[in-house]
Amino acid sequence: MENSGLKNISIKNKRATFDFELLSTYNAGIVLVGTEIKSIRQGKASLVDTFCFFSNDELWVKNMNITEYFYGSYNNHLPRRDRKLLLNRKELDKIRRQTKETGFTIVPLKLYLDEKGLAKVQIAVAKGKKSYDKRESLKAKDDKRVMDRAMKKF
Repeated sequence: MENSGLKNISIKNKRATFDFELLSTYNAGIVLVGTEIKSIRQGKASLVDTFCFFSNDELWVKNMNITEYFYGSYNNHLPRRDRKLLLNRKELDKIRRQTKETGFTIVPLKLYLDEKGLAKVQIAVAKGKKSYDKRESLKAKDDKRVMDRAMKKF
């Protein structure tokens, strides 16, 4: 059975790779209520200014904006509520150990629908970049682009 009705939804956090140096990535399920999945299927979600935190040995994502479903009635959801992420215990313990050190944080990179139509969040343990690190990465990106252009001429 082919799922031709599902579009390939992928909502990215573009600032994450610019502001952070990504160390390890994980794919987590997300607990949704009510009409949230319908809004995600329409692509009406945003990962701007989102971050993850631990509370009672559970991982939560904060500030994820999933717009209210247009056709939802009183059953509509709150757009910026905290949402629980689903990972197994080994992964949670590993992430907690990595973020114990100062300067490390957990950032959501991408919100997507998998092949079964379930909403997933790709998260990363990351270390914040300083402004000079950002300049270095931009310079390296520009140098790579120049080299690629030069190689195409030959």
